[in-house]
Amino acid sequence: MRTNTWTDFRLEQIIGNLLRAGVGLSAVVVLAGGIAFLVHYGGGHPDYHTFHSEPSTLRSVGAIARDAAQLSSRGIIQFGLLLLILTPIARVVFSAFAFAMEGDRLYVVITLVVLAVLVYSLLFSR
Repeated sequence: MRTNTWTDFRLEQIIGNLLRAGVGLSAVVVLAGGIAFLVHYGGGHPDYHTFHSEPSTLRSVGAIARDAAQLSSRGIIQFGLLLLILTPIARVVFSAFAFAMEGDRLYVVITLVVLAVLVYSLLFSR
């Protein structure tokens, strides 16, 4: 029997609010970047004959953060998408904290392994 003040319902509420806030924040950031992009590049004509991927400067977490800090519209859009990716990672971090508060060591270890895999895939995958 648990003796702490964390209830399963309260944890579900917190996690739900965390996910909603993360998705909402990322949507606002992507929208702001999209508006800035349209203001700057909206008058141009797209070239559909050749595929142009994102510049190499927007393919790593650090580069995305630098471009967003410089208020580059593409960097802001990519940063919003990065926030969307970080939302479930924040959920895993919170879950590990909640399991630790409950004293459930096995679930803390499993959650930390999942977190390590997520962070590794975000930072070191190609």
